[in-house]
Amino acid sequence: MSDERSSVPIEKVEQLILLIRDEKVILDSDLALLYGVETKALVRAVRRNRERFPEDFMFQLTNQEVIRLRCQIGTSKGRGGRRYLPYAFTEQGVAMLSSVLNSKRAILVNVEIMRAFVRLRQMLSSHADLARRLAMLEKKYDSQFKVVFDAIRELMKHPEPEKRRIGFVVEKASDR
Repeated sequence: MSDERSSVPIEKVEQLILLIRDEKVILDSDLALLYGVETKALVRAVRRNRERFPEDFMFQLTNQEVIRLRCQIGTSKGRGGRRYLPYAFTEQGVAMLSSVLNSKRAILVNVEIMRAFVRLRQMLSSHADLARRLAMLEKKYDSQFKVVFDAIRELMKHPEPEKRRIGFVVEKASDR
């Protein structure tokens, strides 16, 4: 087989990976889009082969999780919509999909998805490795460089989004 690539950029796949129930997953509708099939066709193929998809490969979202996702990614209910709750596929579930969706495109897309999961895992482990090395250096050089280590640790933190206050601000007479 030649070294063909799917037409799906790995960066796009990485954006579709979500963290739900402490698992990195991709939703059925996003996978269907990548594979070039309808979501209902993908779900139908999975249901026909249910024994291949245990809970650690695929799970169905709850109403609460769907509501949280809608708030997170800013999608609306819209017209039409789905009649069932979406399925979330873990890395192993996505790998199993290539055997259920037996097409050349499914295989090529699966390769790109696996690469995205691996890249994400590498980024997470390198971040953990950096934090571990920083802790070792901090112990070694103690208080001499405490300010430097604190500054580096601050730079490594994920910035929390600024929360806007809702409501009106009442000016006091002394503020005027």
